[in-house]
Amino acid sequence: MSVTTSFPGIYIQELPSNAHAITAAPTSVTVFVGYSHPFKTPSANYGTPIELFSFADYEREFGGFAPSAIFDNNLPYAVSQFFLNGGGDAVVVGLQPQKYFPSGTAISPQRGTFTISGKDIVFTSLEPTDSTPMVLAITNVNNNVADLSVTYGAQQEVYRKISLDNNSADYLETRINGASSLVSVAPGSGGYPTAFTGVTSPQTIQSGGAAGDNTTFATADFTAVFQADTPLDKWPIFNLMVIPGITDPAVMSEAVAFCERKLAFLIMDPPTADVADQTSANYIGNYAPPISQNAALYFPYIVSNDPTTGAQVNLPPSGTVAGIYARTDVNRGVWKAPAGLETTILNTTGVVPGGVMNDQRQGVFNNLAIDCLRTFPGVGTVVFGARTLAYTNVSLRTQWGYVPVRRMALFLEQSLLQSLKWVIFEPNDDSLWVAIRVSIESFMLSLFHQGAFAGTTPSDSFQVKCDSSTTTQQDIDAGQVNIIVAFAPVKPAEFVIVKIAQLAGQAQT
Repeated sequence: MSVTTSFPGIYIQELPSNAHAITAAPTSVTVFVGYSHPFKTPSANYGTPIELFSFADYEREFGGFAPSAIFDNNLPYAVSQFFLNGGGDAVVVGLQPQKYFPSGTAISPQRGTFTISGKDIVFTSLEPTDSTPMVLAITNVNNNVADLSVTYGAQQEVYRKISLDNNSADYLETRINGASSLVSVAPGSGGYPTAFTGVTSPQTIQSGGAAGDNTTFATADFTAVFQADTPLDKWPIFNLMVIPGITDPAVMSEAVAFCERKLAFLIMDPPTADVADQTSANYIGNYAPPISQNAALYFPYIVSNDPTTGAQVNLPPSGTVAGIYARTDVNRGVWKAPAGLETTILNTTGVVPGGVMNDQRQGVFNNLAIDCLRTFPGVGTVVFGARTLAYTNVSLRTQWGYVPVRRMALFLEQSLLQSLKWVIFEPNDDSLWVAIRVSIESFMLSLFHQGAFAGTTPSDSFQVKCDSSTTTQQDIDAGQVNIIVAFAPVKPAEFVIVKIAQLAGQAQT
């Protein structure tokens, strides 16, 4: 707006700035893909990305843990480990386990029936019971009133004085259905009996497929998630991806390609049986994951306690490592390697016995771009590797061989991609180029002061170019503006070499 002049003097006019602030993108929004609870996940949630901020959110949306030996059930354990180890923002894509018994038997809720005087009280399990039986007991019977206890692993529910009288506030359906997380109850075809008298307890519910059935999954369930125009493809932004426990080559190939396209980073697991012993047929060094600068492989599995059964359980490391990434980003920044003695893993008793190694063995794995988890006396179990799977490729190694370097580049790309949309449809001339440079340089300078780059001065640490040398008249005619952003990354100090010399002629004391 012009200034109206009337008297000789100085007039002040405030001009709007043509620079726009660059907003830092998030760095640890983590996508999890896997099978969720087969009986407690609402059908509308299957295949739909749902953002969660705690494991309580996961329990509400996907039903919590699902102990099973029939389908791959690593998803809830990975999400739990993520939040326990520092993660704060998860996006879960739950898949529906269906007919994945090798024998073709469908996964379905199992039932236990109490028959009294020819009539049935039918309890339906809300949990998979193939690996852990569910035990129901009706005790303290007083005609049509009794106590019910339901035990499933470490979980137990007790319902006192339930009644068969449908006019009572303690009517068994009123007390149990919708309130129990373990069972529901319904009458048999002839209705409920009139009394609990004569009931036989306990009743065990346990399911299973045919002989030889074991953990399995369908490749197509996972690869379908990573196609164009899927709900996950339309998710606005995420930084990390975890597919806990899955090592299928087709799934990993699709996932890596998807992450590269979405400017995200894939945290991969080793095969569950792989060990550090080179003489074993399951030697981890024989595993050949896809080579990518946007992925890292962590080994071995860790040992924890199953919250549902109290038993020891082996967990794939990816969900835990994603939590460590998030914790490191908050405490130090995305440019800091998510590894070292400060990355103590919570809720673990250590690594699986077959994954215990020494320094020399890790040296072999390091050159194979296998990042190790190790347990040190007085410290605990930590992440002790920070190489991407591109390290095995000589041409990619120098530029993208380290996790923090690659993640820093992805962070810059996502930040600029999200914050430069204002440039679209602006006049493509010097004033626009200056505004772009000012915006990006201000953002990069703030990162420099946080220690995000190597170099002692800003000019040593980063460069931003956007002028007639990057955008020619031919580019202008084509509607293009070209920006060059270069940065000097901070690389982790993997090898600390201490040289010790003795001063000649010094007396020993």
